[in-house]
Amino acid sequence: MTTDLAFLEVSPEQGAAFFGSPDEGPVIMLNLLRFSKRADYSHAPDLEPVGGTTGRDAYARYMREMRPLLEASGGEVLFSGTSGHFLIGPQDETWDHVLLVRQASKAAFLAFASDPESQRITAHRTAAICDSRLLPIRMD
Repeated sequence: MTTDLAFLEVSPEQGAAFFGSPDEGPVIMLNLLRFSKRADYSHAPDLEPVGGTTGRDAYARYMREMRPLLEASGGEVLFSGTSGHFLIGPQDETWDHVLLVRQASKAAFLAFASDPESQRITAHRTAAICDSRLLPIRMD
């Protein structure tokens, strides 16, 4: 399902709903990512590698640099893998990469995402992707 609507950042309304809900405890984030063929560093030209790079390579750099910060915040990558077509779902909707990340709590996630170094590194993610989905999953 190709759409003209791309989702790259959390909206203020979605952020307020997520962080304003009373759930406490661990949260798993399901990430579905579609990479740009060419990474777009127009928002952070000082971070662009000389000669440019692919979206996939920019995302790999993001993960290399972000993982130590994630782990220091108490989070961890549970799964990271390549994706393709759905077995059950729209045949024309594909995602390049799937990621499951666990955070100890929403507060830990907010502190991690608000850290200035984390925000700097996130510029690689922004450059890498042309569409994404982030679905918080509460552990039962």
